[in-house]
Amino acid sequence: MKNLQKIFKNSLILVESESAMDALGQQIAAELEPGDVLGLVGNLGAGKTHLVQGILRGVGAGEPGASPTFSLVHEHNDGSLPVAHFDFYRMKSPDEALGMGWDEYLSGSHVLLVEWADRFEGELMPPDTHWLVLTHAGEGTREVRYITEN
Repeated sequence: MKNLQKIFKNSLILVESESAMDALGQQIAAELEPGDVLGLVGNLGAGKTHLVQGILRGVGAGEPGASPTFSLVHEHNDGSLPVAHFDFYRMKSPDEALGMGWDEYLSGSHVLLVEWADRFEGELMPPDTHWLVLTHAGEGTREVRYITEN
């Protein structure tokens, strides 16, 4: 990743609308490189999927980026970077991700966006994962925190 630090100057950004979350996602997209892994953490409704949608818009993907909760992974190969959007929420074990080819994705040219990445943090997520933690901060407002070390 080129430099998320310049976006997250104080490691925390307050986001006050869905359009602002989309704009943040587009800023993040400009910093992505093949092989980057973003671990997205937060409760239901924290804005993870809206952030992913902004990232996908930022790389020029044609699909809007629905939550992959039921299909577990969506590939977006039509933008400036190939992106694989995972959702670990319904996975019961790391073996499910490994059975979907997780290792191949890690060694490939995709950017990996992983919702609920903390479910298998030690087992699946590589040490160089960039962690974004999203939390509710009042009505309509979210905090997005960039964690440089987990």
